[in-house]
Amino acid sequence: MRFSAFVSVLRSVGPVVVGISLGFTLSLLSVNWTDEACYLDGKEGEGVTVGQDGLLKGARKPNSISTGNDVESDKDFEPRIVPYKQVQQSAPKKVFRAKYISTELGTRERLFVGVLTSKNTLNTLGVAVNRTISHHLDSVIFFTGMRNRKVPHGMFVVSHGDERLIWNMYQNIKHILDHYINEFDWFYFVQDDAYTEADRIKTLVDHLSMDRELYMGKPEEFIGGEMEGKYCYGGYGYILSRTLLLRLQPYLENCRNDILSARPDEWLGRCIIDYTQTNCVNEFQGLQYHHYELGKNSDPSKEESEQFKKALTVHPVADPEQMYRLHRYFTEIELQKTYDEIAKLQAEIKNVSVVAFDGNRSSQWPVGINPPFEPKSRFEVLKWEYFTEEEIYSCIDGSPKCELQGIDRMDVANVIDVALLELNKKYKPVLHLKKQHLINGYRRFDPVRGMEYTLDLQLEVVNQKGHSRSITKRVHLVRPLSRTEIIPMPYVTEATRIHIIIPLTLQDRSSVDHFLGVYASNAFETSENAILTFLFIYDPVEAQQVNQNDIFASVKGQINTYERKYPAVKIPWISVKTETPSQIKFMDIISKKHPVDSLFFLANIKTNVNSEFLNRCRMNSINNWQVFFPVHFQDFNPDVAYHNQPHPATVDLVKDAGHFDRRSFEEACFYNSDYMATRTRMVADVQENEEILDTLDIFDMFLNYSALHVFRAVEPALHQPYSYQACNPRLSEDIYHRCVQSNLEGLGSCSQLAMLLFEQEQGNST
Repeated sequence: MRFSAFVSVLRSVGPVVVGISLGFTLSLLSVNWTDEACYLDGKEGEGVTVGQDGLLKGARKPNSISTGNDVESDKDFEPRIVPYKQVQQSAPKKVFRAKYISTELGTRERLFVGVLTSKNTLNTLGVAVNRTISHHLDSVIFFTGMRNRKVPHGMFVVSHGDERLIWNMYQNIKHILDHYINEFDWFYFVQDDAYTEADRIKTLVDHLSMDRELYMGKPEEFIGGEMEGKYCYGGYGYILSRTLLLRLQPYLENCRNDILSARPDEWLGRCIIDYTQTNCVNEFQGLQYHHYELGKNSDPSKEESEQFKKALTVHPVADPEQMYRLHRYFTEIELQKTYDEIAKLQAEIKNVSVVAFDGNRSSQWPVGINPPFEPKSRFEVLKWEYFTEEEIYSCIDGSPKCELQGIDRMDVANVIDVALLELNKKYKPVLHLKKQHLINGYRRFDPVRGMEYTLDLQLEVVNQKGHSRSITKRVHLVRPLSRTEIIPMPYVTEATRIHIIIPLTLQDRSSVDHFLGVYASNAFETSENAILTFLFIYDPVEAQQVNQNDIFASVKGQINTYERKYPAVKIPWISVKTETPSQIKFMDIISKKHPVDSLFFLANIKTNVNSEFLNRCRMNSINNWQVFFPVHFQDFNPDVAYHNQPHPATVDLVKDAGHFDRRSFEEACFYNSDYMATRTRMVADVQENEEILDTLDIFDMFLNYSALHVFRAVEPALHQPYSYQACNPRLSEDIYHRCVQSNLEGLGSCSQLAMLLFEQEQGNST
């Protein structure tokens, strides 16, 4: 009975016991049985191995996890508020950023060219070398021992101050290692009595591996033949790799002290061979360094040698004239190669287009030229200009017809000649064509392709038997746009001080208060780097009464008021007496009172001057290069522009509010040195006719008597309110006419004037 009761209890409790036992068993199997870290001799942490992750090796028992405080380990975790402490931020480190992306990326230019010249030949052969290679190569520097005081324009000359040839060669290599070794991959040295075909040198180094220690030129045996190896003869130039120069750098001082030689090229060759074991070679990786020795008094146009035609360098060149002849000869060779490549590419395009889906229609005409511009609306349709051999029917001044002259006449004549040449190429020897006259001519400028022409020519056709007849032939021609080039401009800075010159007459006194108020907020309060100068213009009668009745006394009082308000500001003024207020006469006086390097801004009292424009005045005026004549925006007459409407407080640059006054040439930015140089060129003409000073303004003076760039552009930051100009009939007819036209065009837009006329007619009819 007891046994059966026990069995029944076991039957009900057994599964629970088995389940608990099984759970303990599985948990024990999953434990990593390793020894717990111990502390020996009471010293914590000794002999404990740290794993890669910074934790102790070996598993800990669950109850052995340290909480950092054994006393509180058995207590429940409670949330705590940790007080915020502001982190003391250290000053940020200034990150150096390179000026150019190529510097930051570590990219280098391909070729550096060093021309070895002298004091006696710098202004002759040196100039000839510069004119023949500098516009083909990125960096050309002339090395000389001594030099003249005046360096030829456009040449960068490094002078070492010593005429010793070996010393100069040592200084040349040292200068390269100090300044250019990290900027270029290849270094080409040549004498100034050698002609270099620049494009071939560039092509040669473009195909060379830059990591090779290469010494390339015309190999020569050392004098006496005692030393093994060959050096590169300096007359034909030689190429050095950057890798070779870097390896030579530690030994350059030893070469200067240990190697004795009479020739700089031989000295350099011995240095390279002794310390780098690199000989001069004229062939590398299948590329040849071609050179040619030019005979005495030889004519380049009569040289027939294939070696001459393939030469990279030609030596010796006797004088600059021979240098220019060589340059012309090799330029013609390269030009003919270019034409041959174009013809080959055109033939390939025609052959490929035959198998295209559209056949020959898939290739544009002319072959290889961009397709014509496609207008998207009626306003984008390009306009054709009609012309004959004597006249053109679209004139700049708006006249319906004007004489074809100047560059336009040369352009038309050249196009007709090219058309006849191509027609004779096409029909020879069966037919010969002669021009009788041009019937019709059309041209338009396509911004995608270039200038397009359509000509209807009256031609006389002569066959092989001598029979002739007159026919009319229509031809189409395109003068394509050539490769666009970036022309380097001289460096300018926005830190240049500007001298603002404001001429004042009796009629301008009322505008001084407004001008000074605007200028003070834009320049005085912002500490603009500019000096304002007033030029008071008196006629002879006003000048005699200046002690009793000074017409500019109120203006001088206003100047004193602003000088007291802004103690750091001084506003100088100059008085001038003249019957005819001429810009050139004014500037003659101003120029003498300022340094040569002064930058002038000749302005109008009604012009609102601000910092934005002054910065553009600095950027667009380049000493010995460019003068700047901005076109200001002038408001229309408010009575016309806002007829029967309230006048706005401020005027925006919109077509109904005003216009850019292209008839005005009053504002100008230029350097005093440029003005003085241009004024000097006028002396002869002024002596013959003194009235020329009254018939010309500053713009005409720079245009007619200087070689400077005259930069003329609209200037949105130069704003003038509407004002009627008093045109002086004593000035030249051209200046007076421009003044009258400016007054008329400044009244209002055509639609505004038409509306006034319409209202007037309506009033008269009623």
